[in-house]
Amino acid sequence: MAGRGESSDFVEALARGLDVLAAFSEQQPRMSLADVAGATGLARPTARRLLLTLTELGFVRQRGSEFELTPRVLDLGYAYISSLGLWDAARPHLEELVRHTNESSSMAQLSGSDIVYMARVAVPKIIALRVEIGTRFPAVVTSQGKVLLAALDEASLTETLSTPSHSNVVIAPRDRADLARELSRVRAQGWALADEELAPGVRSIAAPVRDGHGVVKAAVNVTVHAAETSVEELTSRHLPALLKAASAISGDWARLEARPYESASDMAQRVL
Repeated sequence: MAGRGESSDFVEALARGLDVLAAFSEQQPRMSLADVAGATGLARPTARRLLLTLTELGFVRQRGSEFELTPRVLDLGYAYISSLGLWDAARPHLEELVRHTNESSSMAQLSGSDIVYMARVAVPKIIALRVEIGTRFPAVVTSQGKVLLAALDEASLTETLSTPSHSNVVIAPRDRADLARELSRVRAQGWALADEELAPGVRSIAAPVRDGHGVVKAAVNVTVHAAETSVEELTSRHLPALLKAASAISGDWARLEARPYESASDMAQRVL
């Protein structure tokens, strides 16, 4: 794994530490030293030093001969979300949308060919797939993914679709011409539908969230159980509320972006 970086400033030790954090998963929440070394391709002494360092920093804890992540790793992801201002902008509107529909709602962004959930307000209903902050799904089979893919130009779309998925969901290859027609329809109508494409019983609609320049940066959805809510009901009852929420989030996000930035030193000077 050494020598991955192309820049003279590349810090291999940092990259290896991140590799160790990324080795843990839902399938392997606890790992032995040998497991971590095998998953990362690191020598066992190197893996041990990295695990002990991460333990001292509070990102990993040791239980007997095994290691596991601690909740502190969430700070890394939430710092990213908070820096965007998206969650601050989205929360009240997602909560209102859920109160109106009595269905779960989430917000996601593209990461390669996957979507990654970065905000969610859920209702206690049984659904085929577990979804939480950080969950990844292949974009082409989700309503949010279709919205985000539809916002890409042709070159970016080709590059995105050529990136291997890092989700745990295996899907059949999608015909590119058929996908192009669907994405064109999504662009024209301003929303997308995924009808039991991700998993049986999972049906959702999504709409784009735009920044202050009108660029699509995220997508928000409403997810229902197919046995309870038909496509017609989903689009007639829930779509108007979804579009209203997405528009409101976009507006609030634009206003957040437009606020003048105040550095810590500026703030200190103002207080003094």
